[in-house]
Amino acid sequence: MTTTVRIDGLATDVCLPPAPGPHPAVVIRTPYDRRHHRAELHGWAARNFAALAQDVRGRHASEGDWHPYGAHEPEDGETTLHWIRAQRWSNGHVVAAGASYAAHCALVTPGTDAVIAAVPALGPAETARETTGPERLQARAGWWARHGARRTRTPRALEHLPVSEILDLPAWPALWHAPRRALPGARVPLLSVGGSRDPFAEDTLRLWRHWPGPARLLLGPWGHRLTAEPAPEARPGHRLNLGELYAGWARAALAGTLAGRTGAVALGGSDHWCRPRPGHPAPFAFGSPLRLLNGADFVADPHHPVRSDDLNVPDRGTPDRCLLLSPPLPRPLDILGPAEARLDAVADAPCADWAVRLVALDPAGRAEPLATGIVRRTEPGPFTVPLGHLARRLRAGTRLRLEVAGHHFPAHARNPHTGEDPVAATRLLPSHRTVRTRGSALFLPVVRGVHPIDPAQEIQT
Repeated sequence: MTTTVRIDGLATDVCLPPAPGPHPAVVIRTPYDRRHHRAELHGWAARNFAALAQDVRGRHASEGDWHPYGAHEPEDGETTLHWIRAQRWSNGHVVAAGASYAAHCALVTPGTDAVIAAVPALGPAETARETTGPERLQARAGWWARHGARRTRTPRALEHLPVSEILDLPAWPALWHAPRRALPGARVPLLSVGGSRDPFAEDTLRLWRHWPGPARLLLGPWGHRLTAEPAPEARPGHRLNLGELYAGWARAALAGTLAGRTGAVALGGSDHWCRPRPGHPAPFAFGSPLRLLNGADFVADPHHPVRSDDLNVPDRGTPDRCLLLSPPLPRPLDILGPAEARLDAVADAPCADWAVRLVALDPAGRAEPLATGIVRRTEPGPFTVPLGHLARRLRAGTRLRLEVAGHHFPAHARNPHTGEDPVAATRLLPSHRTVRTRGSALFLPVVRGVHPIDPAQEIQT
């Protein structure tokens, strides 16, 4: 049975196990409506956890004003923990859990005994910009339009300039100048959960790598909604009961049996799970090197940018990207770990973005994106473009296409090539680019011999 209480004005649903207790508790603090978690609360209660879901301040049924990523989140989280521990049904142990923004709430709540952070949106700067500089546009505009501090006008097109005026929200212009924060961390156990197709996959990994306490990683072939959003490379072996896994991990975390840093990563295109590898990518070495198809010299025009939502490549006119292609793979290829492209390339603009997209072409020629990276450069010379963490098995006969472009729009804001801040710029200029293919290479973390593991056992021991 679920009851609703108010904790310092915050609407909170409470679901208790049928047994009298006392019980450990799991608390979820969310801006996305606590009522959506009622089935999840019943699942926790059936596993002998008291379960709570709370609307954060200023959202849905909770009092006050919402200030995303504000100082009230740790304060309200701490107040909620004090209330839980004062209840007769509580044994004093509390696990903070959440996904996306709710993961931020869990991570910044002081005094928890363990943390489950899924697809973590760690802060305004972390969600607005890549660590390499370029601004994430489409996902940020969508999130703020739905969840902004007051009513907004939804933009008709993301082409509007300047970017700082796309949304009529006081917090929107300030978003782009927010400082990056230190990673949250405590010496309590952490379960960091993410999807390889989630835009925050690298933050999921970074949180797991740098957490000061015992840490476990679960990274599947999923999007931001995890198992509800399987990627094309997901297989039957990747269908997990996350509720059961979370409860097993929470029991182990509260029992104090977890130590060190380990986890499980799904190998897309197979049914296997593997241990995460630190990854030292090696030059792509199957067959001959990547062959230039077109565009060693190309024009990056922000009026006609290479689009993030279109894998088609123009076959006529002035090239808008550099295209390189591998020969067909002579045998299956397993890739597990961080990948990168190293480019020897120049632009005639004072500030240039370099977007690299890695695409798999199956034997029938169908294209599927594997990885994307984008960096901002103001200096000449060779440079590296991180492509993120890959976990894929590629079939024999697959060819790899590497695209080097100046934009990745609308996923990322357009670089104006004027030297102005892309968020404030209203003038756009084309940029001429040259890629020296002899000094450029693709580096992939190729695995020879996969050792499958059981993800449940790996994160619970």
